[in-house]
Amino acid sequence: MLEQLELDHSLQLALAELAHTEATAVQEQVIPLALAGRDLRVSAPTGSGKTLAYLLPVVQQLLTRPLPPKAGTLALVLVPTRELARQVLKECRQLLGKSTLRADALTGGADFKYQKSLLRKNPEVIIATPGRLLEHCERKSADLGGLRILVLDEADRMLEMGFREDVLKIASYSSADRQTLMLSATLHARGLGEISASLQHEPESVNCGEIRAAHKDIFHQRILADSQEHKDKLLLALLADSRGRKQLIFANKRTTAARLAGLLQHHGVRAACLHGEMSTEERKVVVSRFTQGVIDIVTASDLAARGLDIEGIDTVINYDLPFSGDDYLHRTGRTGRAGSQGLAISLVTAADWNLMISIQRYLNLEMEARALPGLKARYSGPKKMKSSGKAAGHKKKTGKVTEEKKKDRLRDRKAKGKPRGKATPKPANDGFAPLKKRREPEG
Repeated sequence: MLEQLELDHSLQLALAELAHTEATAVQEQVIPLALAGRDLRVSAPTGSGKTLAYLLPVVQQLLTRPLPPKAGTLALVLVPTRELARQVLKECRQLLGKSTLRADALTGGADFKYQKSLLRKNPEVIIATPGRLLEHCERKSADLGGLRILVLDEADRMLEMGFREDVLKIASYSSADRQTLMLSATLHARGLGEISASLQHEPESVNCGEIRAAHKDIFHQRILADSQEHKDKLLLALLADSRGRKQLIFANKRTTAARLAGLLQHHGVRAACLHGEMSTEERKVVVSRFTQGVIDIVTASDLAARGLDIEGIDTVINYDLPFSGDDYLHRTGRTGRAGSQGLAISLVTAADWNLMISIQRYLNLEMEARALPGLKARYSGPKKMKSSGKAAGHKKKTGKVTEEKKKDRLRDRKAKGKPRGKATPKPANDGFAPLKKRREPEG
């Protein structure tokens, strides 16, 4: 399909060098509509090739339409995280590699003055996180007046992170007749319809696969665990032969991710940590070393679940089970990409059982039970289960309290004994009693 498109010669050369010849399902549907100038709302699962689906039309339109001199930013891609910004920038620069067009990224945590110097060079394409770009717009260092194309990648995630107002303010700095592409995990995310109505003109919806469906190239397993100490032992056993294999370990808290990285390093594993409190440079170093194979294991918070696109990750381990099926899908989507096989392993305690069942039902998958020799958990699952597979709790019996079952309370017993006699009533004044002298008040 890509070979049949009448693309600019420099873009064809870039695609040939990247060996992009066959389009994915989302690319087949999105690229023709985007090239036609339509506003789009796109739903596509992780690892489906959606980044190229919107970048290719963006680059093609910039290459084939006259570029006004010093017009400022012509194409803008907004993303929720720094990691995703770097991934999109890398792919965009590859597509622009045979042309004279320029792309740069603006994210939080980087030097603001340096970013101003980048903007003075008038890059045609900007990939940015909303907070930092809005700061540049308000300080007049970014010019969006000539913007032709606005892309909101992972729009649902930006809404979840509270970027709604920032996105609307950024859009207000741009041209009203721009083309707007909105990509999301689902077209039904809360607030997505409202922001689409504010930014898009008669958008066409493109649904490329059920987002709740588990990735067909990923094998899912669960290992029961009794405690944190038991989890640590299981993790070390799973990673005993990890050298040379890229594996990603997810924890729900950054403190847990940092502790696990230290634990693995103590046992001679080439590991590093990735979480949201690290500076941009620190995170770039970790991602670079992981990509190059200098380290084998990265322990991460959910920060890395979106936007981390590194080839060769063969295993994702959920040290902590994620809180939702969507989070599970994004975490495990870091493996099994581009047709390769992947493995997802979840460590499940008794407290996680019902959550695991909910995730399985939500994604319509079954995690295969697995145990490691010598480390089998004492916990083997709930003794009683509901038809859904969740643990059955013990319901308290309700009903009226009978006299026999009434509590024997101290306050009921302490007044027991000889019953009090009735108080003798004062005689009534019948008019014949002698008068009493009135008592004069003292003082």
